[in-house]
Amino acid sequence: MPFFQFPSQTNLYHGKVRDVYSIKSDWLVMIASDRISAFDVILPRAIPFKGQVLNQIAAYMLEATRDICPNWLVDVPAPNVSIGKRCVPFKIEMVVRGNVVGHAWRTYSSGKRELCGVTLAEGLKENDFFPSPIITPSTKADEGHDEDISKEEIIANGLATEADWKILEDYTLRLFARGNEIAAKQGLILADTKYEFGKIGDTIYLMDEVHTPDSSRYFYADGFEERQASGEKQKQLSKEFVREWLIANNFMGKEGQTVPEMSDEWIDTISKRYIELFEKVTGRSFVPEVLEDKVIEEKVNKALVRLKAVD
Repeated sequence: MPFFQFPSQTNLYHGKVRDVYSIKSDWLVMIASDRISAFDVILPRAIPFKGQVLNQIAAYMLEATRDICPNWLVDVPAPNVSIGKRCVPFKIEMVVRGNVVGHAWRTYSSGKRELCGVTLAEGLKENDFFPSPIITPSTKADEGHDEDISKEEIIANGLATEADWKILEDYTLRLFARGNEIAAKQGLILADTKYEFGKIGDTIYLMDEVHTPDSSRYFYADGFEERQASGEKQKQLSKEFVREWLIANNFMGKEGQTVPEMSDEWIDTISKRYIELFEKVTGRSFVPEVLEDKVIEEKVNKALVRLKAVD
C-alpha cells in the first residue's frame, strides 16, 4: 500500500497495521492496511481484505456503542478508511478480560496469581470465566513490546489522573458488557478485548478500533460449557490461531527468532478466517471491495472537504 498526501496533511504515522494521517491539528485519516502483526512484529506477508474487515467491524461497533461514551469516528469514506477527531491519547491500553485465556492463561498457568495488580482466583482452568471481568492495562509502546501495568502505577506515573482512571474504568467495563451483548446475539462470547482512549479538552473519547479480530478474542457460545467440562479446546474466532501457528513454528517475537514462511494456502486461510469473523460478529455478509489507490484518495479528499476539515 502506498502512502498518500492529503490536503492540509501535517503528519503521517506508520502503525503496525494502520497508517494514520494528521489533517491540520484536529482531524485524522486512518487507513487500515492488510498488514498483520503478532507478538508486536509485523509479519512479512499481507492478508487480503484484512484492512476492510478491521475497518468495517470497528465502524459497526463504534456506532453500536456511541451511547456509552463519545468516540472519535466521523466518516467512513472507503472500505478500509476512517476519518475522525484527533484526540490526545492516553499512553495505555485498557485490556479487559472475561475469560482466562491468552496472556492471562499463560500468566496463570505459570503459577502467578496476580496480573497488573489484580488478584486472580484459585482453581481456574483455561478459558474459564473470571468471577467478574478484570481490567489488566498495558503501556502503549511507540516501538517494541507493550508492558503490563497496574492501575496504581498508571496513576503514580502520571499516565492518567485518578479522576480520569475512574472514567476509563467505567467506560471499559460498560463497553465490554455491550460487546458481549452484541456477541451473544450472534452466538459468541467476547472473551477479551482492548480499548484505547484519548481526550479532546476535558472530554474522554474512545479511539481506534473496537471489538475487531486484532483487538479481541471470541469463543463460540454453543457447546462452550460442554467443552469446558470435558477439557476440550474451545472454538475461537480471533487471530489467536495465527499466534498459535507461530508458536508451533518456534516464533514468539524474541531476539534471534525468524518468522516462519507463510505459504499462499496459509495466507488464504487467514483471510477467510477474518472474513468469517466479520460475518459472524456483525451478522452481515462481507462484500469484498478492491479500490484503486487513486479512487481511495479521491473519496478521502471529498470527505475532508464535506467535513470542512480542509480549506
